[in-house]
Amino acid sequence: MQAKTPGESRTTMTDLVLPSETNPLNNLFGGELLARMDRAASIAARRHSRRIVVTASVNHVAFNRAVPLGSVVTVEAAVSRAFKSSMEVFIDVWIEDRESGSRTKANEAIYTFVAVDETGRPIAVPPVKPETDLEKSRFAAALRRKQLSLVLAGKMKPNEATELKALFE
Repeated sequence: MQAKTPGESRTTMTDLVLPSETNPLNNLFGGELLARMDRAASIAARRHSRRIVVTASVNHVAFNRAVPLGSVVTVEAAVSRAFKSSMEVFIDVWIEDRESGSRTKANEAIYTFVAVDETGRPIAVPPVKPETDLEKSRFAAALRRKQLSLVLAGKMKPNEATELKALFE
């Protein structure tokens, strides 16, 4: 299977925050943002694998900045690393300033998707070939996150988590 770059899966979704999507403080509901991130990440995973994909986990979400009513929000997602049938998707959320047009990073998340066949069984996906420094950094960190997850779930012995051990040596 030929490797693909994160750029080949990159998905950008831009939308406006409407009154029905906000909480009493007139900021975007967290759940609404999670849904937007899930949709963008799903498209990125499907572009990478060219298969049906399902959300396996939401590994990390950072709500660093509120997203006010009327904001133009851009969700960018790309596959950062692929394993056998799973793909880690890194998501960046940007808010556009109404007057200047400048963008500020508001939030980020990391989701895991699994590619499946028509019967719902996991199926192999292509590897990722990172190109930029940011893509290379996210690619390397994905293996550490996977090993940590496996150790915490009891599916990997701590001494087998070579990437994690290297952080402490």
